[in-house]
Amino acid sequence: MGTRTRRKQSWYTQTLTPLMEGPVDPEMQDDGNKKESSWEAIREWFRTQKGLSLSPINNNSPTSNYSNFPAAKRQDLRLLLGVLGCPLAPIPLPIHPTHHIRLEDIPIETSSAHYIIQQYLAAAGCLKQRCGGKNMYAAGSVKMLCCETEISRGSAKGKSMVKSLGTRSEEMSGCFVVWQMKPEMWSLELVVGGNKVIAGSDGKTVWRHTSWLGTHAAKGPQRPLRRIIQGLDPKTTASLFAKAQCLGEKRIGDEDCFVLKVCADRAAVMERNEGPAEVMRHVLYGYFSQKSGLLIYLEDSHLTRVQTQGDNACGCAYWETTIGSSIGDYRDVDGVMIAHQGRSIATVFQFGELSMQHSRSRMEEFWSIDDVVFNVQGLSIDSFIPPADIFDP
Repeated sequence: MGTRTRRKQSWYTQTLTPLMEGPVDPEMQDDGNKKESSWEAIREWFRTQKGLSLSPINNNSPTSNYSNFPAAKRQDLRLLLGVLGCPLAPIPLPIHPTHHIRLEDIPIETSSAHYIIQQYLAAAGCLKQRCGGKNMYAAGSVKMLCCETEISRGSAKGKSMVKSLGTRSEEMSGCFVVWQMKPEMWSLELVVGGNKVIAGSDGKTVWRHTSWLGTHAAKGPQRPLRRIIQGLDPKTTASLFAKAQCLGEKRIGDEDCFVLKVCADRAAVMERNEGPAEVMRHVLYGYFSQKSGLLIYLEDSHLTRVQTQGDNACGCAYWETTIGSSIGDYRDVDGVMIAHQGRSIATVFQFGELSMQHSRSRMEEFWSIDDVVFNVQGLSIDSFIPPADIFDP
């Protein structure tokens, strides 16, 4: 990546259009209206799926009709990269993080969560030494797949008609590299199916660049990369759950877990609103093993309401994105327990004011970590400046 070479870097001061956390496609946008039309692009993706659902599907080959739609395949890949490529954590890191609080006069749910986080830090090796060092490098591989899309619409008799397109897209493989310096500075390069996503944060601005969208900046408070809190940085993960509540216990696979919940506060959520899109809530759940103390499952749910305009009246459409990640294969790296393998399942659910009409798409990602290095020589804050060359016309 250009930011890691020794050539002179420069700040880019032009205002960036907001980064939309979801599948967007600029092919129907021009440079002047990307901000206003980004949610229109998401609706276009689901319109494509509805068009496919009108065609008969061979039961013996659920992908047969879909293979005739190369544009839809391209949109599938962009949906995958938009949802699973570089999502951000729901909440920002605390300005002054602390893992030592007074337990007097606080709810039992909060004190229990604090105790669980302390156990997590101890299990991850973060209480014995400085967790990981000054910076970190990680490289890994991914496999992504659009699993199925379900289309539902009302019938003339008032009954809901549901049609599933089944497994449609081929499995796409890729790789990624993550750099991190301090919790708030990070950089990601991800390549899948010949498409690259570059994202990063200099501690003030989170940005993302793709060949089909250009460069966009995230609105609202600065938040960490979700991929980093999937077992790569236990200390940052613990900071996100500093104000969590313990909901109780739940079994995940063969593990009994404590369940912690933390929500983005209303002020932080409102800062992420853009045009007709209003973020309603963003919630994070962590499942910590009672046996090992480590994080083994992470889930977040993101609900957005979008104002729509029809021929005769205005209405609302709702988009809920849920990502659940299984995290495992923990290995000791310089005294810190780092997860080296996992699987994420994302569901994009669209529904309107008419409850009988909805669309749901499910996708998966399998990821593994091949290499982790702490205290990389030569890595500096200049490595996280948004590279000037990606802004060239």
